[in-house]
Amino acid sequence: MTISSTQATPSLLKQSRTKIWIRTGILAVFGMLFGLTFYHDIEAGSFQWLWAMTVSALFLPVGFWMRKWVPMQVHPASRHVTLSFDRIYFGLIVFLVIVKAIAGNILGVAMVADVAMCVILGLMIGRLSGVCLRVRDLKRDLIAQAV
Repeated sequence: MTISSTQATPSLLKQSRTKIWIRTGILAVFGMLFGLTFYHDIEAGSFQWLWAMTVSALFLPVGFWMRKWVPMQVHPASRHVTLSFDRIYFGLIVFLVIVKAIAGNILGVAMVADVAMCVILGLMIGRLSGVCLRVRDLKRDLIAQAV
């Protein structure tokens, strides 16, 4: 985390609230698409909801821990926090999506594709939760310093 010395308010798209809502929207899209795939595979008998919940739950703490990698900048003058692009997380998600696509569409191994989807959802939910808590704590610190 860095502290900005400029007095200017960061643009709306760079502020933490906007970025968190964008990430929530992406999570909702992934969740809906993966949920439909899970439903199809569960109806076919190749996967179970318990397995999906277990694998996702195992990767929640990993995603939560990854919040530390998110580059953030604090703007004390405007009391905003901005988030920057996290290349490691993006690369990991892209890699897992490619694994899911290859396993499910080319190799026809639905179980591996389903596990990859569970890992993606667990990482996304854990990281988003962690980022929200980290931003909240940074904003609390900003308010406490101002008082």
